[in-house]
Amino acid sequence: MSTATSVDTQSPELHVADTHDLIRVRGARVNNLKDVSVEIPKRRLTVFTGVSGSGKSSLVFGTIAAESQRMINETYSAFVQGFMPTQSRPDVDVLEGLTTAIIVDQERMGSNPRSTVGTVTDANAMLRIIFSRIGTPHIGSSQAFSFNVASVSGAGAVTIERGGEKVKERRSFSITGGMCPRCEGVGSVTDLDLTQLYDDSKSLDEGALTVPGYNAGGWNMRLYKESGFFDPEKPIRDFTKAELHDFLHKEPVRMKIAGINMTYEGLIPRIQKSMLSKDKESMQPHIRAFVDRAVTYTTCPDCQGTRLNEGARSSKIRGLSIADVCAMQISDLAEWVREFDEPSVAPLVETLQLTLDSFVGIGLGYLSLERPSGTLSGGEAQRTKMIRHLESSLTDITYVFDEPTIGLHPHDIQRMNTLLLQLRDKGNTVLVVEHKPETIAIADHIVDLGPRAGTGGGTVCFEGTVDGLRASGTLTGRHFDDRAALTETVRTPTGTLDVRGATMHNLQNVDVDIPLGVLAVVTGVSGSGKSSLIHGSVSARDGVVTIDQGAIRGSRRSNPATYTGLLEPIRKAFAKANGVKPALFSSNSEGACPTCNGAGVIYTDLAMMAPVATICEECDGKRFQASVLEYHLGGRDISEVLAMSVTEAEEFFSAGDARTPAAHAILHRLVDVGLGYLSLGQPLPTLSGGERQRLKLASQMGEKGDVYVLDEPTTGLHLADVEHLLGLLDRLVKSGKSVIVIEHHQAVMAHADWIIDLGPGAGHDGGRIVFEGTPADLVADRSTLTGEYLAAYVGA
Repeated sequence: MSTATSVDTQSPELHVADTHDLIRVRGARVNNLKDVSVEIPKRRLTVFTGVSGSGKSSLVFGTIAAESQRMINETYSAFVQGFMPTQSRPDVDVLEGLTTAIIVDQERMGSNPRSTVGTVTDANAMLRIIFSRIGTPHIGSSQAFSFNVASVSGAGAVTIERGGEKVKERRSFSITGGMCPRCEGVGSVTDLDLTQLYDDSKSLDEGALTVPGYNAGGWNMRLYKESGFFDPEKPIRDFTKAELHDFLHKEPVRMKIAGINMTYEGLIPRIQKSMLSKDKESMQPHIRAFVDRAVTYTTCPDCQGTRLNEGARSSKIRGLSIADVCAMQISDLAEWVREFDEPSVAPLVETLQLTLDSFVGIGLGYLSLERPSGTLSGGEAQRTKMIRHLESSLTDITYVFDEPTIGLHPHDIQRMNTLLLQLRDKGNTVLVVEHKPETIAIADHIVDLGPRAGTGGGTVCFEGTVDGLRASGTLTGRHFDDRAALTETVRTPTGTLDVRGATMHNLQNVDVDIPLGVLAVVTGVSGSGKSSLIHGSVSARDGVVTIDQGAIRGSRRSNPATYTGLLEPIRKAFAKANGVKPALFSSNSEGACPTCNGAGVIYTDLAMMAPVATICEECDGKRFQASVLEYHLGGRDISEVLAMSVTEAEEFFSAGDARTPAAHAILHRLVDVGLGYLSLGQPLPTLSGGERQRLKLASQMGEKGDVYVLDEPTTGLHLADVEHLLGLLDRLVKSGKSVIVIEHHQAVMAHADWIIDLGPGAGHDGGRIVFEGTPADLVADRSTLTGEYLAAYVGA
């Protein structure tokens, strides 16, 4: 017995399986990374920081997470892989110790109008099953409560083979769905403003149609003029009732126009099919502007916006229908579900309760399940994606977060930090790309990349603890404890922008006077109503330029030059200097290399394997025909100009033979927002989130307006870049503009001339103005959460 005891008390040797406690990266060269090698401890919280564009996302997402997902995909059969997105192996020498990676990024959720908070988190699916089991009256299966399933029925004869003979039998079927037939489950119906389609005082011959693409002499116009259903010389206001019906609503009819077979149909269904059925983001700007003018969205009168038909709304539990339940604030819904006492659905109710409690715990209790997912901010979308992982029993997972504090009030950042630590403490590896010092401070391990952005970055400047970072002397270390001081003298407003009776979403009849000619900051806890107030009552006004958080779109053919409109004046300058067409200087048009079609690389598809990209031998990756590269401007060809950095190009187009004022103005704005290091031809997909945000800021600053609305412009900005942004906002105000910023960052609050604080809570606990005044007054008052955190920030 004693011998056995002595053996048990000896320290066992470390098992070889327990030695794999590091993720090792050797020689990473994705995007701007320069042979980066790091060792990341497992089951710890590691924060990656550094200026925007320094290579954080390239290391974490483009290397570690990408390879983990690729290797998992390779475990499936070739048949299954053929249906999955193909991923190429990252450009890295060695990757060891990887575990399954779950990416929780800040990409907006799909803007599909049928996607809601309830559908993306499966809460809606669980509620549908519960209502189908215990709702009274019983109306059918869970499909009967789905706004994505239409009610259909049919009958007919079917031929079946039985005993060697073919027998005809009559069969019928019916599906009971929950979709509202009027709006088809979308919750809103569209109406066309006829005054935007045509001028009824004119005839078709006089050009009555004002729809884009319906020009005189075009086939669309000829179709209506030569249809024979009405007189093209008669003003539209003089049409008979039958003629107006044929003009606007007639069913499709085949006919010949000028000897060509064509289909005639009324103007309204024709426009609905050709324009309104498309994604607005993919439309050309002039067509998008027309749709914005001509189309009005109104709540469906049949379902009152609930998306559900009368049958689905009639079945109730404890007096509430599924539409009523989905419209409740999630924090209230969680309490409603907690009172359930139905053994038949107990397991389902328990799972639903955990999901709803996770919403509340993560700070999203103010949302409702009916909220369209496309309306969530980047931070809300990211936290919604976290919901399904919080109660997971899985361990030894690598969770990868992309700036999880985006859109969070300082009060909510503490809650997010707790969640990250909980994930770590369950035995998971947590990798976080982050700029906020509050989150960097809780890290077990820090990897600081830099020293600068773009080609000036891509190296590891520091690895270690928070205290080591402070003493490291890196850009992040030097700015880690930076605190902006309160503005000593505030500017005097030149007027006010009045908002009266604002009631959008959770706003409670808000009246507020927003000062003009100064820097005004609108703040408050997440969900307090900031965006509802500004976007609902200010953004749509004339002379207001709004720069929101919407992601910028672009393929690998898009670059800063094409996105900002810079390429247009450059092409014209080249064309004028050489006496040729501007289209020659576009790699997407006549000047494109015929071998690679202007892509610069040739992609070889390998079925379920990742495609192989090789540099085009014809143009050597320059994307243009050889004959085009013989034309010069200021001694440079078009490919050399696109290879320039923004700073270099700004100097190039400012003087001499290459002087181009229109191009110089755009380049100056890019330098202003801190993107001087980007090359003009760098593909948009390779830009970081912070770089894209600033690119959007620079492009929209060129629009003419008196009031600029910026929605969280510090998103993706390093501590050192925030000071640069404040300087930019000051220059806008000094130039006579009014700047309204929706922001949580205390440095921007401290720098403001005027603060409007909403709250006191989120959802129905918010929607009120709790403070208006200067930052100094807010700190002295300390009556709100924002005041408390701002006072702590400035050390008051």
